[in-house]
Amino acid sequence: MITVDYAPGAADPVHRHHAHAFVYVLEGSIVMQVKGGKEVTLTAGQSFYEGPNDIHTVGRNASATQPAKFLVLLLKKKKAEVLELVK
Repeated sequence: MITVDYAPGAADPVHRHHAHAFVYVLEGSIVMQVKGGKEVTLTAGQSFYEGPNDIHTVGRNASATQPAKFLVLLLKKKKAEVLELVK
């Protein structure tokens, strides 16, 4: 389980987890999308799921002025990396 803090305007590079990833928004709002899926904006109390084969194409703070914070529960192999960058 990890906690992610997004500064205002922050974004992640394209990546994958090789895990079941359950995202739960604690504060602010975030934008998430996996390849082939729809872009969604989530606010505090909402959740998002990524499967082990999904490529996470969009992960960013929805606000340019307010921070955001979310919790990620990863169900993965014990020694697997948390994420792998995808080009």
